[in-house]
Amino acid sequence: MTVPVIVDCDPGHDDVFALWLAAGHPSLDLLAVTTVGGNVPIEHTSRNARIALTVAGVAGVPVAAGAAGPLARTLETAEWIHGENGLGGPVLPEPSVQLDPRGATELMADTLLAAAEPVAIVATGPITNVAILLRDRPDVADRIREIVWMGGSTGRGNVTPYAEFNAWVDPEALALVVGSGIRFTMVGLNVTHQALVTAGVRERLAGVGNATAAFGDELLEFFCRTNDEVFGMADGPLHDPVAVAVLADPACVQVVHTRLDVEVAGAETAGATSVDLDGMLRREPNAWVATALDVDRFWGLLATAVSRLA
Repeated sequence: MTVPVIVDCDPGHDDVFALWLAAGHPSLDLLAVTTVGGNVPIEHTSRNARIALTVAGVAGVPVAAGAAGPLARTLETAEWIHGENGLGGPVLPEPSVQLDPRGATELMADTLLAAAEPVAIVATGPITNVAILLRDRPDVADRIREIVWMGGSTGRGNVTPYAEFNAWVDPEALALVVGSGIRFTMVGLNVTHQALVTAGVRERLAGVGNATAAFGDELLEFFCRTNDEVFGMADGPLHDPVAVAVLADPACVQVVHTRLDVEVAGAETAGATSVDLDGMLRREPNAWVATALDVDRFWGLLATAVSRLA
């Protein structure tokens, strides 16, 4: 039995692999893709999502552009990791997948209403589009099976000492979504930093031997180099596919039900995700938070998905 999925993303190297996992894994049914300004501006993220599907030979999945920036802040981007166009490394082909004339909110709502069962949303960038959907289309909230988001951390951040990038870009949107009452899973840096692109991982993925794998290897060459330059991590952490893995194979990612609060006001802490793993605040649990990853199983999921693409 497959899980119907919408992927909301800001490609970004790791978002591409998240899209490929969602499109290629047999337990998932990718219904739609929406894009948001995040790693790079919306014109690049929208093109990059279409390139990712084009390279993988995925047709019939609509792609719509969403919010160019956060709900209440100025967009901050991450070209220092992903390059000026968001997919530094390979020569990018012209996408054959066209941009849907609907905006992200309309495409999400239409997809939710047309589906035979509730649909999961996986968000791998700033969660602005999902917040706008919940704010503007409350009539479709009961059609959302759950929301899985890559972002945040139970520990330290990667753009400020306290905040992970996706949370830091739009903490107001994150607070809205977490407070919606819809099942919410946070997949943060504490887990995604276990998904390291080692030389063995690159060999395993490239060994799939198709065009998707070859393009992916060029992406990883650039991504690992910039992570080494910026963070001193020669084996870059491939964050975003871990969120998709939560749905593709729940046994791959360990989660706990706990309290999650989002800092929106702090001068030094905006975007921090306060995860009360020990119940110190005695507040009702409101989220599922990833705490561990079966690393070999995860890379197996990704290799399997890539092998089923073009």
